[in-house]
Amino acid sequence: MKVGILFDGASASSPDQLIVETVNAVAAELASEGNEIIRIPASPDARWIDKLRRARVDLVFNLCESIDGVAVLEPPVISVLELLKIPYSGSSSWTTSLCLRKHVANAALERAGLPVPKFALVRRGGAIPAVGFPAICKPAAEDASIGVEQRSVVRTTRQLTERVGAMLERWDEVLVQRYVEGREVNVAILGDAVLPIAEIDFGRMPKGMWRIVTYTSKWETGSDEDLGAAPRCPARLPAGVAAQLRRVAVASWRLVGGSGYGRVDMRIDDRGRPWILEVNANPDIAPTAGFARMARIAGIEYGALVRQICELGLERSRHEGTTAEHWAMAQRLSGVTMAPVGLDLFAGEA
Repeated sequence: MKVGILFDGASASSPDQLIVETVNAVAAELASEGNEIIRIPASPDARWIDKLRRARVDLVFNLCESIDGVAVLEPPVISVLELLKIPYSGSSSWTTSLCLRKHVANAALERAGLPVPKFALVRRGGAIPAVGFPAICKPAAEDASIGVEQRSVVRTTRQLTERVGAMLERWDEVLVQRYVEGREVNVAILGDAVLPIAEIDFGRMPKGMWRIVTYTSKWETGSDEDLGAAPRCPARLPAGVAAQLRRVAVASWRLVGGSGYGRVDMRIDDRGRPWILEVNANPDIAPTAGFARMARIAGIEYGALVRQICELGLERSRHEGTTAEHWAMAQRLSGVTMAPVGLDLFAGEA
């Protein structure tokens, strides 16, 4: 099988080589099984699309989380794959777009009766919302904890106003949400299976620091915040709490239309109630990242994880049907007399 690995081309020249390391790890696993690997770095000039079309791959393993580091360009990249009808790993463009826009995802989850901490969106010139204190401020459409630091959690209206004002100098939209004290857990989903639940252990977080996963704790290895936010899997949880976390995670994943693999991050308050922090489509699957760690605890080694993600992408493409089939179904459900069997409704299309 010929597999294209799609990733942000800017990462190849970035000081942060974590994406390249993941590309290399996935490529090595797929090549070891006899697959032909084509690396496709995405760039703003869109030349990568021509390379993709010429490659005529059987599947794209999508590791592209941005273009030139711009996260909102992730969904359009997936849209190209959908337009060209190329099977790909991970979630669809609309699921990815929904999950990226945290306030939209939160509204959908809340409307469905799922537990989401009180939140509000702030734009330039808008009023500072009241969600209660402590509150946490995040960019409304970023991932990888970009824009999240210790100063993101505020206790007073003054701190909130200052933090939101500073963030609006960089981002057009800021999410303000009630901060939930308690344990933080990650629930990973692979296909229809829920992997062992992981917990972020904040036991070594320096005194006076908020127990949150910041950009520093996620990406600056060896820092105080990194050492103070250590992953632990499996999490030590009462059976009832674990079951509730799994139910909420699966319901959230289905609501956003997730496919292939994903992760739902939650907090557990002092009454044992779960609160959804974020639904992550196409989360980090580096060999050392949390998703791969949870898979290993479930007995799925990295090579098997990569292969299963590929199989899930191929399986979805087999069930999608052709444009002609979709149109015929739409006509039938609209009460339109069907065209004779064998007639090509799209004959002569360019």
